Amino acid sequence: MGIPVMIMGESGSGKSASMRNFDINEVGIFNVASKSLPFKKQLNKINNADYIKIIKSLKTPKLKTYIIDDSQYLMAFEMFDRAKETGYGKFTDVALNVRNLIQFIVTGTPDDVIVYFLHHTEQTETGKIKAKTSGKMIDSQLTLEGLFSIVLMACTDGQKHWFETQSNGLNTCKSPMDMFEFEIDNDLKFVDETIREYYELNNKENK
Repeated sequence: MGIPVMIMGESGSGKSASMRNFDINEVGIFNVASKSLPFKKQLNKINNADYIKIIKSLKTPKLKTYIIDDSQYLMAFEMFDRAKETGYGKFTDVALNVRNLIQFIVTGTPDDVIVYFLHHTEQTETGKIKAKTSGKMIDSQLTLEGLFSIVLMACTDGQKHWFETQSNGLNTCKSPMDMFEFEIDNDLKFVDETIREYYELNNKENK
């Protein structure tokens, strides 16, 4: 049973920069929007990644850690591709596709595979910060964060960057008890190592 993890935050909050401490042989990046990395280090990327490319790679994973950057574009690009379609069917399909991807990670990948969804945020009418989706119709059918046990928030004050690991009442962050401090460095390799230690995934790999 693989583990999907969401890292959400505004553009510029340090989501992509959090990959900086991985080595090239440690992580695979599904680069949905084909962006350049915000640091000089070279990492393995699949550009123009879509659901088909992602699932094909995860069916026979060669690595233990994968990152979808930025995952909300999977929904956004599908909506653009189907912009001329009328009716509500496309909204259902968009919600179903992202749900099926997460479900595949949980049921179709090995126990020690972790897939990180780097995802933009949006603010609701009540002021709460949540994972960005492609419209209220999708929100009514799918609470995206509900499909994840770990949702971290990338934050910045313009001087430093960090992750928040629990909700402050105004966002949808969450993580298991005693896994993290409330505020940690925006270091995704540290997050990955901590999750593996917490769930004893390295022990499973050795067995």
